Amino acid sequence: MFIGGRRVGGYDDLRRFLGRPIVDPNATSYRPVVVLFAGTALMAMAASYTVAGSPFTRRAAEWFISFSMVVLALLKLQNVESFSTMFLNYDLLAKRWVPYSYIYPYAEGFAGVLMVAGALTWLSVPVALFIGTVGAVSVLKAVYIDKRELKCACVGGSSNVPLGFISLTENLMMIAMAIWMALGAFGITTVGSHG
Repeated sequence: MFIGGRRVGGYDDLRRFLGRPIVDPNATSYRPVVVLFAGTALMAMAASYTVAGSPFTRRAAEWFISFSMVVLALLKLQNVESFSTMFLNYDLLAKRWVPYSYIYPYAEGFAGVLMVAGALTWLSVPVALFIGTVGAVSVLKAVYIDKRELKCACVGGSSNVPLGFISLTENLMMIAMAIWMALGAFGITTVGSHG
């Protein structure tokens, strides 16, 4: 780009010349996570409205968590190598057994799909409980005990979401959903007793 015979440069240089802000590609951003959870919440409410006539049902809350699990797994599986590399930085089990970093996104998606259907609770509950618990302990250790500043692999390997509250929330949601589904399987709640 040239202005008045003087070379300004490319797109970013032109924005600087015009006094416009430049987006830092390495800047921390929670936008991917906010958009993901907003989208899955809206999907859950839409499904609930279709099935029950109201977007605000207990099933909508369950679908929100299980839809989130599936979408998070899909994001990780876009580039499982990149996810695995980031995951190995903090996950305690993956550090000891590297194949777990490849299994994790498939297990998360599989458990999420089963939980959407409310089927095979005997299988989805232990999977979600296991990966959620290992993940929560790993995040607590890396962020809150070791005080490490790492990127979260929760939305795939190419994000700039910092490891911490968001990843811990993802894991705690899986644990909560697993416990909720287990209670339903034992007839303690009215939901989740299909499997």
